Amino acid sequence: MRLSSLDAALLDTRPLPFLAALPRPLLDLAYFTVKEARACLFAGLFFAAIFLVPRTGVLGLPRYDVLLIIAIAIQAWMVLAKLETLDELKAICLFHVVGFALEVFKTSPAIGSWSYPDFAYTKVLGVPLFSGFMYAAVGSYIIQAWRLLDVRIRHHPPYWLATLIALAIYANFFTHHFIGDYRWYIAACALGVYARTTVVFRPLDRDRRMPMLLAFVLIGFFIWLAENFSTFFGVWQYPDQLGAWSTVHVGKWSSWSLLVVMTFTIVAHLKHIKERIHVPD
Repeated sequence: MRLSSLDAALLDTRPLPFLAALPRPLLDLAYFTVKEARACLFAGLFFAAIFLVPRTGVLGLPRYDVLLIIAIAIQAWMVLAKLETLDELKAICLFHVVGFALEVFKTSPAIGSWSYPDFAYTKVLGVPLFSGFMYAAVGSYIIQAWRLLDVRIRHHPPYWLATLIALAIYANFFTHHFIGDYRWYIAACALGVYARTTVVFRPLDRDRRMPMLLAFVLIGFFIWLAENFSTFFGVWQYPDQLGAWSTVHVGKWSSWSLLVVMTFTIVAHLKHIKERIHVPD
């Protein structure tokens, strides 16, 4: 089945014949699960490459360089196949730049939060260029899920306030090395700002609702799981994983959840998405 045909089937409000007999809660869960998996297309293909490309590289090309080529190829295919628009590509490129800047800072000798131990031709300031696509994958997921699940946002905070929270989150990733970690203060502010915000989504033909804050936390959890797999395969390493692999500290879950808040704020400024966000007067 072509991907366009799959998308058409998923967007059809009539259930597939072999699923029609399911009880309503299971039917919605089945469609929600498949649509979520489909929304993870870029992330799924990219992380499959991370797990499958040998650490020794391919045909003499280092692993990080191979991953960069694969990531660019996936992104180009999604645009050419009209799975993403050029405006969405611009937002994804912004995620790449934002993520790469953070990577450069975090892996610098003075900070050393984590490292990329392998050689690559496409390393810039010690960071392989493919790393920015890991952040872009989160943005791609949100954009795809928005369309497939017919997402709408109710009681979104004013854009200037949401942007201020997003900037504070991003700044804290840098400044906490010098003036203290204000993550939980920022999280408390985000909790207040998004307390009334609700995500309305449609697995099949009926609207369902979820608190926006719960969505941030759940997405952050799955990113934390992906991070554990990536460090297990040695794509990057934290200082406490240099001797032997260990689970990434659960505190990173909160960092990823806050990063999702920032990512969502960028996506929310896309014109066709902004039209479906309700900001109370």
